[in-house]
Amino acid sequence: MQEEVTQRTVALCVEATRLSAGMLQQAMKKVLDEMQKGVTGHKTKLHHGKQTLRQLMKHNTGVSNIEITDQNIRAFSATAKKYGIDFALKKDTSGEIPRYLVFFKGRDADVITAAFREFSAKNLEKEKKPSIRKELDQAKQQANTRVPPQNSRQNKKLIKQSLCQLLAK
Repeated sequence: MQEEVTQRTVALCVEATRLSAGMLQQAMKKVLDEMQKGVTGHKTKLHHGKQTLRQLMKHNTGVSNIEITDQNIRAFSATAKKYGIDFALKKDTSGEIPRYLVFFKGRDADVITAAFREFSAKNLEKEKKPSIRKELDQAKQQANTRVPPQNSRQNKKLIKQSLCQLLAK
């Protein structure tokens, strides 16, 4: 059985009145090109990045999963893309509250850990950072409570001061 696999014979049939060396060379090149196309044509294309669970299973590696919330799916996708992680998202609706599972290749466990550290650090930073809209609303309220100055020079100075305060934050 092993010998049959390692040794292959190729049958080449050429119709010609005269078989020259150049003609034989062209026929052999054509056969080799067809064989190359056949070899690459049978392989399945492996997908990278976000993909379906079936495509991820075609990688022939162990698959692990973790749970993620609905709000964090898009942010996680960006982080996973940065780290080059192959993953699949699956919505589990078996319970009352739907859960989202992220499946990834088992050998990517260390990379997933690093990606989640960065992802959670980003989320914490976003929560600590105050909203710009809230700051603008506060600035508008302060501007409305102040008494407008009598001349335009004082008005310009106050505007510059409030803008500098906003930019300093």
